[in-house]
Order: sequence, then structure tokens, then C-alpha cells
Amino acid sequence: MKRTALLLSLLLPLAACNRTSAPEATTPAAEAPAASTSVSAAAEAAAAAANAAPAATPAAAATTAQPAAVDPAAATAANTGAPLVAGTDYELIQGGQPFEPLNGKIEVVEVFNYICPACFRFQPLLTTWLAARPADVRFTQVAAPFGPEWIPYAHAFYVAQSMGLVEKTSDAVFNAIHVSNTLPGEGKTPDDAAIAKFYGQYGADPKQFLDAMHSFAVDAKVNRGKQFMTRSGVQSTPTLVIDGKYRVLGKSYEDMLRIATQLIAQERAAAAAGG
Repeated sequence: MKRTALLLSLLLPLAACNRTSAPEATTPAAEAPAASTSVSAAAEAAAAAANAAPAATPAAAATTAQPAAVDPAAATAANTGAPLVAGTDYELIQGGQPFEPLNGKIEVVEVFNYICPACFRFQPLLTTWLAARPADVRFTQVAAPFGPEWIPYAHAFYVAQSMGLVEKTSDAVFNAIHVSNTLPGEGKTPDDAAIAKFYGQYGADPKQFLDAMHSFAVDAKVNRGKQFMTRSGVQSTPTLVIDGKYRVLGKSYEDMLRIATQLIAQERAAAAAGG
């Protein structure tokens, strides 16, 4: 059944939730934004086929192309597939920095938000890809606070992260928003207390969780994520950023993951060569 959900998700056009529109808006790659008032029927069918497991979603929209003249990726061909093309497969982030010190790792950051329908649809593909990632690849999520409906889930993500609950709850949060509608989704009034109560089902104290959502420490984490998004040129979710240097583009979710895999190989080869 999970296989069915993945196949259905691959049939969906590449789309992303962007910072200038409501969560329901999606942006096909290299096209103008297209409005969507709810998760598509195809995504709902995929979710039902997977017994309420998160369905998959499209990827990040491209932003202004950066000059490729000093692009290290252009100088290093990947071991698999044709060499990547700047402006088509990825954008070089001028002066980009990783979210965390690399410490010998290759960093993959996903900028996402639980309320984003595109992130919901992308999730199964990403989960499968991460399960097979090499030991030298570190995966980090950054929660995008694009608007009032997004902010509570960004705060909740960082609280859950501090409590070690992200892996245990991510699929459930996606499903509660996009499948069962038991948490506020697109076009709904934000409800911090409802979110805190939801995490109470997974071992958190709802009052403590709610207090933490409004804490200085979580505000600082949200702001740090916003700073990373700004310097990385992230305008939509989901977006993958490799080592702080490359913002992944692509024509589909599967293509995004292919490009990420190839950029990882390039970074590994460059490190081995002392670059």
C-alpha cells in the first residue's frame, strides 16, 4: 500500500508552497504560482491508500539564477548521471553557509512546514531516500514561518525537536492536518493549544509544550531558521539545500532527490580531493 502512495505521488506535478501566498498555493517549477484551496484529490487518494501515512509532495520553486562562472559543482562531474547544470538542476548560493558546522559531514537541509501540502506529498519519497543515505550525510530540517498559519507549526517543530519527538510525531502531524483534519490546516484559524494537546498524545505535557512554543529559546530557533532561509534564497517549501552551497531545483520530487544525491557525490569527491 505504501508503494501505491509513492507511485501516485510521483504522478503529481512539481509544486511548492511559497512565502508570498497562502499555504494552499502551489508553484509549479519555472511557472507562475497556481492557487489550490486544498490537498489535491490525488494526494488524498494516496494518503488513504497508505492507511493515513503522509502522502508525498512537490518541490521547491526556483529563484533568480546565480552566475555559474565560479561554480565548484560545474567543475566536478558526479559519478552517476550527466553533469548537473546550474540554473536548471540547482542554484549556486553565493557566499552560502551550512546550517550547522559540517564536522566532516555532508549536510542536507530540508526547509519545510507541516501545514504545506507540498511538504506533505513530498514526505514519503524523502523518508525512503533518507533511509538509504550514507553515513556521512547529515539531515536537518528547518521549519519555515511564512505566515500566521505556518508559525505555530514552526514553533511546535522546534519544541518537539527539543523533546526528541520529531521522528515519532512528524507523520502523525502531517496526517492530522491533511488527512483527518483534526489539526488546523490551510485557511483555518491557528490554534496553539490544539497543537500542544495533540503532542500530549505522544508523551508531552500539553501545558509545558504550549509554554515552550512561546519561549525565548524557540523564538531564537525560528529566527535562526529564517536567517538561514534568507541567505540561502529559499522562497518556497519544500526546499533542499546541500552544504549551504546549493539550492536544489528539479522537475519533480524524484528529480529533486536525484539532484541532491549527485550534489552529495560531488561534495564527497571534492572533500576527498582536498577541495
